[in-house]
Amino acid sequence: MLLGTYEHTIDDKNRLTLPARFRESFAGGIVVKRGIERCLDAYRREDWVRLVESRLAPLDPLSKETRQLQRYLYSGASEAELDKQGRVMIPAQLLEHATLTREVVVLGIGDHLEIWDLDAWHRELAEVE
Repeated sequence: MLLGTYEHTIDDKNRLTLPARFRESFAGGIVVKRGIERCLDAYRREDWVRLVESRLAPLDPLSKETRQLQRYLYSGASEAELDKQGRVMIPAQLLEHATLTREVVVLGIGDHLEIWDLDAWHRELAEVE
């Protein structure tokens, strides 16, 4: 289970170093996608496959809404491997979606991670509290 809050930075090459405690979990690959809120979601490759198969497979492929959802999910996702330092490159379009700059927060959310701009996370947390 992925838990906790970790402050990290994105380097000049748009790479995020995952917290050390999460790196082994993502050794088989990582999928980073647009989050519903202005954040990013990061899934272990097998969890991503399970999610899309369980949620998208039952939907009617002839439905316009299904096709729109598929376009949104798949076009806003990026597969990657962690490098030897546990870093993942975040594509520019995803950085823009989440308005990520240098300072970020990585949250463990059970079966996936969320990546938030540090200031945006503080505002979200204050609203929840």
